[in-house]
Amino acid sequence: MTEFDAVAEAAEVEGFRVSDERLARRSLVDRENMKLVRDGKPLYYKVVKRVADIVLSGGALIILSPVMLGAAIAIMVEDGRPVIYAAPREGLDGKPFKMYKFRSMYRDAESKLKDLLKQNEQTGPAFKIENDPRITKVGDFIRKTSIDELPQLVNIIKGEMSIVGPRAIQRTKEFTPHEAQRLLVKPGLTCYWQVMGRSRIDWEDWVELDLDYIQDMSIWTDIKIIAKTFGAVLHGDGSY
Repeated sequence: MTEFDAVAEAAEVEGFRVSDERLARRSLVDRENMKLVRDGKPLYYKVVKRVADIVLSGGALIILSPVMLGAAIAIMVEDGRPVIYAAPREGLDGKPFKMYKFRSMYRDAESKLKDLLKQNEQTGPAFKIENDPRITKVGDFIRKTSIDELPQLVNIIKGEMSIVGPRAIQRTKEFTPHEAQRLLVKPGLTCYWQVMGRSRIDWEDWVELDLDYIQDMSIWTDIKIIAKTFGAVLHGDGSY
């Protein structure tokens, strides 16, 4: 069993636990100075990663265009326009950008967020609640199948995101210096969090998984995460 497989099997229905292999791996570097780890990645990997992002995202946009058109029509039928929601996010080294998503919530969702914060089921600055009343019927389906995230393929082509990288979240101003190291690489469409339990993982473990990715970044690591993403999406594990 590889280290990646050992960690993937550490995601359980009841929650998330970190494998001994992962803990041993973390001890090999200074987890408070991950910039050195990032800067030490070889140039060929960065070039291959960028080329793969462009080629794979472009191909996916073409192949999945009927699915995206269907999602857009369903959203308009249920709750009108806009179909795309441009969410403000911070990318590589904290640079702001607009992350595109199919709108999965009612148009007045932002105005209701403050009232729902006290029901947050996630720790830290991330926000997750099961059965969020702001989510439309179409939105519930496209979230569970990750169709809502397909417009981020455009962000990837633009160079604002990568196929694999830490998930972009909104409340970055609340990050501690340790947590802010997530921003040392481009946010991604998929990541360790996506394939190891998603919403069942608390914020503290989520951050460590993102730093694990910075530590593990390689062509082979990215291939394995992408491959495992298909299974996670099909099963809908931890998605809401």
